[in-house]
Amino acid sequence: MGLAAFVYPGAQHTRFHHSIGAMYLMQEAIDTLHSKGHEITKDEANGALASILLHDIGHGPFSHALENTLVNGINHEDISLMLMQSLNTQQNGTLDTCISIFKNEYPKRFLHQLVSGQLDVDRLDYLRRDSFFTGVTEGNIGSARIIKMLNVRNDKLVVEAKGIYSIENFLTSRRLMYWQVYLHKTAVAAEKMLINVLTRAKELTQDGIDLFASPSLKYFLKNNPSKESFKSEALQHFVNLDDNDIWCAMKVWAKHNDVVLSTLSSALVDRNLFKIEILSTPKDPQSIKQQIDRYISKFNISEHEAEYFISADNISTNMYTELDDSIDILYNDGTVKDISEASDMLNIELLSKRIEKYYFSYLKT
Repeated sequence: MGLAAFVYPGAQHTRFHHSIGAMYLMQEAIDTLHSKGHEITKDEANGALASILLHDIGHGPFSHALENTLVNGINHEDISLMLMQSLNTQQNGTLDTCISIFKNEYPKRFLHQLVSGQLDVDRLDYLRRDSFFTGVTEGNIGSARIIKMLNVRNDKLVVEAKGIYSIENFLTSRRLMYWQVYLHKTAVAAEKMLINVLTRAKELTQDGIDLFASPSLKYFLKNNPSKESFKSEALQHFVNLDDNDIWCAMKVWAKHNDVVLSTLSSALVDRNLFKIEILSTPKDPQSIKQQIDRYISKFNISEHEAEYFISADNISTNMYTELDDSIDILYNDGTVKDISEASDMLNIELLSKRIEKYYFSYLKT
């Protein structure tokens, strides 16, 4: 949930909750498909269960918020795979099937779709779970109903026609949850502050300033490990990191003599978040320059340092891409149609349209 708890105080559940829940739903999906005559061996079932249990193990502190901040050029899927391979070596190859499914290399491709696809059990769990803990009821999808309607045709997941209304609700709910929860402007503002805090800490550390940090956090402040070198020392440091390393460091950094680091750290700890404007077009560069000049004057700092007190970027997302991985509806006569053809309620063009919003966030003074 990143920093969504700044908006929804109940959003304190962990990725461990989600991974266990997704594994439960994977077992339900396997049982459903097996009951409909599709052969799934014990090894395949165990592989799929392990794959969904470990699918997000490569996430760092604060979920997606710090991806490409502490570690550059290596996404969480890459790290998840590295950790699976490390575990597989320790377990003498028992995760071979798990890794093959995760990488979409296993012959039964529908097993990968259950791990990562338009209707994967990952989404079926997190939408309902996040809806419950935030209190945003729009995300309360019928995950059990969708799983009961799953089937396989030509090695591809399909949904039986009587489950079409549940799919329509699922796609609509996902769109609402993204803009109401995951991309809520206050959560976005907090995330940008956190990114700027750690970017500044990394800059100071690499300039030779010794900052308070746990050993593993200090490792990433000092170093920029490559993807090739990540599998050894860096990987062990990465798994030792969690949200507490960051919060503990920021509480100390709030008293540091660097104006940028202390101001941003204390602002996050005290919930004095960036003010954020959501715009239909990029913020006028002249307005940004004026804001930067105000910080230069107020804090007696350089332009480079003042830029840490703002963040200007864009947010974009789309909820359904047929070309990426379609949702197919299976009719009683054996015909299969994409949900865009099968649904008479959904505006698929709207759901598949990439929505782009611009934001400008800045420190209130």
